[in-house]
Amino acid sequence: MALIVWLTIFIGAFALGYPIAFAMFISSTLYLLIEGLNPALLLDNMVITFENQFILLAIPLFIFAARVMNEGKITDRIFDFTNSVVGPVKGGLGYVNIIASIIFAGMTGSQVADVAGLGVVEVKAMVDSGYDKPFACAVTCASATIGPIIPPSIPMIIYSMLSGTSVGYLFLGGVIPGILLGGLLMVLVYILSIKRNYPSKKVVSFAEFLDSLRRGFLPLMAPVILLGGIYGGIFTPTEAAAIAATYALILSLIVYKSFGIKKLYEIIIDVALSSAVIGFIMAAAFIFSYVIAREEIPVMITKGLLNLGIMSNKWMVLLIFNVLFLLLGCFISTTALLVVIVPLAIPIVQAMGIDLVHFGVVIVLNLMIGLDTPPYGMSLYIISGVTNTSFSKICKEMVLFILFEIIVLLICTYVPEVVLFLPRLLGYMG
Repeated sequence: MALIVWLTIFIGAFALGYPIAFAMFISSTLYLLIEGLNPALLLDNMVITFENQFILLAIPLFIFAARVMNEGKITDRIFDFTNSVVGPVKGGLGYVNIIASIIFAGMTGSQVADVAGLGVVEVKAMVDSGYDKPFACAVTCASATIGPIIPPSIPMIIYSMLSGTSVGYLFLGGVIPGILLGGLLMVLVYILSIKRNYPSKKVVSFAEFLDSLRRGFLPLMAPVILLGGIYGGIFTPTEAAAIAATYALILSLIVYKSFGIKKLYEIIIDVALSSAVIGFIMAAAFIFSYVIAREEIPVMITKGLLNLGIMSNKWMVLLIFNVLFLLLGCFISTTALLVVIVPLAIPIVQAMGIDLVHFGVVIVLNLMIGLDTPPYGMSLYIISGVTNTSFSKICKEMVLFILFEIIVLLICTYVPEVVLFLPRLLGYMG
């Protein structure tokens, strides 16, 4: 009876348009009451569990770093430098867009931060130079996908907490897929730029290049410091998040004097609200996962799929999860999907002998594609709003970019060494 009520309330609340976190919380709380369980005991367990998850501290710190970099115009300096390097090539501002996202990814690990901050600068520069606005928006959304693939990565931090996988090896596993994705997106931009005769910028003088390098040098050092520190064993990913936030704050407040204390207060409030939303989702998911574990739903799902014969090997399992995450990613937020599906998936994945680092990188890439895909498509809505561009026109331009993203997803799925090469090179035994 309790299980039926739990499932009915969850599906009903979600279908009525309530946020998935509320659907999880309401349905699971009713389940506990019907079963006569004391919610206080579960609350104590949740506090103890999260108290030891220091890696979660990295999430608000990376969100803070991203906001400070955007408000402090640090992203503008990154864009200007990449523009001086590849802008003169045919369709050059498209490459600038992608390369700037790769650099920005090494500091914040957030796709939404890339779209909302750096994306505004990129789209304006491309439109001013003669590119179609929907195309510029599509390039921005597609390139922002790279953010949480190349380390650091907020979704990988959440996956690490849920699966017990080393976040350092997850970060390493995302490097080659992220670079591969960036390379293929640049190939597509080149093809479309030739076909549509998009312009290129004038060749900059050596003096102009040196000036852009001087202006962008300190921001460009951020990913070098962070990744060098993590993989050099100097600090942990959580400590790296604190260093990223501090470094961004020093550049914005002291070096460049881009904003004052009043703006900093607004940023802190905004980051606190964003972090609270993520925290509530994870708390609701903890109770939801307790119900799932208590009812042995993962065991039932595994047995059912094995009996149907559609999970005869790990490649079929990976295909099923790819399709599942791609479809659900069109409707549900990244954090909610991770905290709901990953606890269900891990027992199945382990039973089939799939490497958890490989699976984690594939899933995160999958979820980032979901942010580029309607009808949920948070990146699409953000770029449409901040640039005042037709949502439907952006979606039309996104088709080829999504296709190229899926090609990278399939390569990473069925050629595990693309993900695992660097982790194994640095000692991973999986």
